[in-house]
Amino acid sequence: MELFDSKRFVAHLDLDTFFVSVERLKNSQFIGKPLIVGGMSDRAVVSACSYETRKFGVHSAMPMKLALRLCPHAIVVRGDIDSYSYYSRVVTDVVRETVPVMEKASVDEFYVDLTGVDRFFGCSQFMSELKDKIRKESGLPISYALASNKLVSKVATDDAKPDGKKEILHGLEKDYLAPLKIERMPGIGQKTGTLLQQMGVRTIKILSEIPLPMMQNLLGKNGIDLSRKANGIDPSPIIPYSEQKSMGTEETFHQDTIDMNFLNAELIRMTEKLTFQLRKQERLTGCVTVKLRYANFDTVSKQMVISYTASDAVLLKKVKELFGKLFDRRMLVRLIGVRFSHLVQGSQQINLFEDTEEAVRLYQAMDAMRARFGDEAIKRAISAPPKPAQKRDAFRA
Repeated sequence: MELFDSKRFVAHLDLDTFFVSVERLKNSQFIGKPLIVGGMSDRAVVSACSYETRKFGVHSAMPMKLALRLCPHAIVVRGDIDSYSYYSRVVTDVVRETVPVMEKASVDEFYVDLTGVDRFFGCSQFMSELKDKIRKESGLPISYALASNKLVSKVATDDAKPDGKKEILHGLEKDYLAPLKIERMPGIGQKTGTLLQQMGVRTIKILSEIPLPMMQNLLGKNGIDLSRKANGIDPSPIIPYSEQKSMGTEETFHQDTIDMNFLNAELIRMTEKLTFQLRKQERLTGCVTVKLRYANFDTVSKQMVISYTASDAVLLKKVKELFGKLFDRRMLVRLIGVRFSHLVQGSQQINLFEDTEEAVRLYQAMDAMRARFGDEAIKRAISAPPKPAQKRDAFRA
């Protein structure tokens, strides 16, 4: 016989228009006005936008030129990753110190497991007080939804915005999801959504009524997962949050070398491998370190503190710059290494304020190929080696 009720209580918290809210904290004149955060050039993309601009059809990842055509009176500010990282850490600390178990899903999203809290405080009251505490400590608006699992709580948070709260009682998960459009269901991308639309599946209710064998035949393992979710079932656990301090890689060569073209290619390979891992984990780095070991086993390293980023272009430039300062002897090289530290949670998009739409798509396409075929499925082209007398200067350039 069970002594206690074994019901799960899971809440999803989402900072409302996070970048916009931080900019309004920094400058109160932006409050209530249409605001876009992103690159300042016409070819840049929108990283975030206020509710006032969304009424005109503006959304994140939209080309800035199109956004300003839709909402010409919008105010555009360049993103400040340092400020966003700071406020994300403030909120993270508040949540982590208050709840039993926390998962940080992104720079502005959290899941918390309150199972068992209902026996002592009441989960509804607990979450309401946590919301007020976050507002008091950070000054930022946050919305949340409380439900029996991660799926339902995440979907319901969208209905709680802006700056609101919502609770889906146990046993009502399927009824709550039923009338919603299938686009609201996490895990339904553009390709799957189009396929379902062509079959006449418009709502989650219709999706839940498709026989499981048919879903499996149609979409394989993903079809089984979607069928369960459409019925409000999601057993996925909360993954406890922990900070990763650094990531790195190094290579000891089979034969000591002074071939600058080879060393350059190795630095590019290592850096691109690490930046892919950063974006895959939705992290940014604020410090780059390059390590070098000569043939006589003398080992040297240099590091550089930088603005938070996960951009190949930015990090390759810093790595090459550090290596150029390190390699100051006419001596064979035995080992080189690259390390990223000062890691923070954050998606690729928030550090691409000056990237064009084409550059963002290129990153996404390259990452998709690496995710499918392996870290080294696609590599940057290496130019022909410079003339021997110009090796060092050409590499620095």
